[in-house]
Amino acid sequence: MTDLAWIDSALTSARPQAVGALLRYFRDLDAAEEAFQEACLRALKTWPEKGPPRDPTAWLIFVGRNVTLDELRRRTKQQALPPDELISDLDDVEADAAERLDASHYRDDVLRLLFICCHPDLPATQQIPLALRVVSGLSVKEIARAFLVSESAMEQRITRAKRRVAAADVPFETPGAPERVERLAAVSAMIYLLFNEGYSASGGDVHVRVPLCEEAIRLARLLLRLFPGETEVMGLTALLLLQHARAPARLDSDGAIVLLEDQDRRRWNRSLIAEGLVLVEKALRHRRPGPYQVQAAIAAVHARAARPTDTDWAEIDRLYAALETLLPSPVITLNRAVAVAKVRGPAAALAMIEPLASRLDGYFHFFGAKGALLMQLGRNDEAREAFDRAIALANTAAEAAHIRLHIDRLMRDSRKPGDAG
Repeated sequence: MTDLAWIDSALTSARPQAVGALLRYFRDLDAAEEAFQEACLRALKTWPEKGPPRDPTAWLIFVGRNVTLDELRRRTKQQALPPDELISDLDDVEADAAERLDASHYRDDVLRLLFICCHPDLPATQQIPLALRVVSGLSVKEIARAFLVSESAMEQRITRAKRRVAAADVPFETPGAPERVERLAAVSAMIYLLFNEGYSASGGDVHVRVPLCEEAIRLARLLLRLFPGETEVMGLTALLLLQHARAPARLDSDGAIVLLEDQDRRRWNRSLIAEGLVLVEKALRHRRPGPYQVQAAIAAVHARAARPTDTDWAEIDRLYAALETLLPSPVITLNRAVAVAKVRGPAAALAMIEPLASRLDGYFHFFGAKGALLMQLGRNDEAREAFDRAIALANTAAEAAHIRLHIDRLMRDSRKPGDAG
């Protein structure tokens, strides 16, 4: 019997390509999503008994298309399709059928879907959440956390976006070159957020969702082929490669978080680093700096350091200062504080992040960083309070466990020589 955990992973990984292909066929967003969901239900019934198909994505496209057509024919009292057991016969016909159905490489349909979700008729505040929901299948709760807004507000935003797409009769063809350029920033942001959700999951049982990271990198590379001279696309692709290169060292054998300075750098993926460094250097030579390029340059400083002590924290501080100018954000300032703590000490870093409290009141990393700085300053009671708040805001079990390690250290440090126990 096929493992249900594997099936769930396969369905999640197949979603972007399958929904993109089904959308191109049905030209209706809700119909494409419903077709995919119906195909998933059939997969959950069929795959445990018969085993998975050789190409799960092609199977889902083929079955989703046929089941939906079957329902449409029933509604119009036309002849129904063959029974599901015939449609789902696993004699390796699904892949060929899906290729005939789509008349192109269906795996690239996800890029088309991204450009549709980022249509200029949609406000910018709706484009990326819609893409994250439809393309990546993230929950409303996960998307709301990524944007630091309430779940109800995000639900309304996505619902309005879907209605607007339907009402505007948005064309579902691949946009032409001028339209692609107009939507490039939104598509890039969508890929970036998709990677971030994989790099540090906003919910669920796992802290890192590697398939999402890999899908984001694939999309970035596709985007780079479309815009080979666009420096920000170079920067985005480089950033994702350099960040993902550290994936093998980011968790220990028990699934616990390993901080950057404690990671075994021998486990970093050197081929990804090499590819990323080339793109960073190529982009920066154009002297048209943008936020993705600067973030990639920061990641490159870390990647070039053979040991944690080799890290050029002053350069990272300088780059974050430039990033704050290009893209003012409390999260960027919070990240810069890590470098400031290394260069000018924890007191300077704490002074930098304290004004961010109101804007980052629901952000796990703010309280984790604040607690760590307070602990370095010996203000243990305040550190414990910050860590308690961080645990309450933890998105994954790994995040909560990491903060508990800090609390355990505080408790050990609070015990004086000669204390009982």
